[in-house]
Amino acid sequence: MIIAIFLAVQVAGGVISGSLALLADAGHMVSDAVALGMSWAALRIGKRPADLRRSYGYRRLEVLVAFANGCALLVITAWIAFEALWRLATPRVVLGRPMLAVAIAGLIANAAAFAILSGGRSENLNLRSAWLHVLGDLLGFGVTVVAALVILLTGWSRVDPILSLVVAALIVRSAVQIVRSSGHILLEGTPAGLDVASVREDLMATLPAVCDVHHVHAWSLTEEQAFITLHVRVTSGADLNSLVPAISSRLEHRFGITHSTIQVDHTECADEQHA
Repeated sequence: MIIAIFLAVQVAGGVISGSLALLADAGHMVSDAVALGMSWAALRIGKRPADLRRSYGYRRLEVLVAFANGCALLVITAWIAFEALWRLATPRVVLGRPMLAVAIAGLIANAAAFAILSGGRSENLNLRSAWLHVLGDLLGFGVTVVAALVILLTGWSRVDPILSLVVAALIVRSAVQIVRSSGHILLEGTPAGLDVASVREDLMATLPAVCDVHHVHAWSLTEEQAFITLHVRVTSGADLNSLVPAISSRLEHRFGITHSTIQVDHTECADEQHA
């Protein structure tokens, strides 16, 4: 709500002052309003229980929204960079006073939104992507304040697009990280920090009844929730009633994986024969 209300003020200030920094931030704030709305909706929908059509539930929607938000940030920074380079080539007159007034107001408004989101940003990619949008605006307004002061003191209008490029560079690095992390999860990549080979070696070393571990597949539903499936070949006479829970317990305490599916092969694995 804070961002949506201030957006109209910022657009008017950008048009009146002729500041690219303000107009760029206005475009960024449009995406912020959409991103925060999507993040809120994803968190609400993600709480729905699993059903017959979606046996894992709706939590993956958070990752999808984070990916979309990250891609939106990359598009916005590309536009800011293009417009900044254009204005460097063809400088325009920028009015420092209205630019400074709007930038200070925007700095205060985004500082409030930033403080609200900072508490939950470490929880998942979705909240972190929303937090990153607001951080980008906060940096943008800080830079715009500096640009306005330089214009008022020196009249050098090229500082506006130059500092806009600085903000774009700051945003794009974090946006790439969000897209990379969320894309890895959407592609069913191995959870960060988990080495599948070490899982196999650890189970065989700590559980004498396990002769071999194969067909190991690990992925994440969200950044916080990892899953694994694997086959184990066991020694003759192994007590499966105690072995399977022992494997599950080891996976949880050693690797932090609370959801595992374990198939026991007494002889050769049928899947290996098919392969």
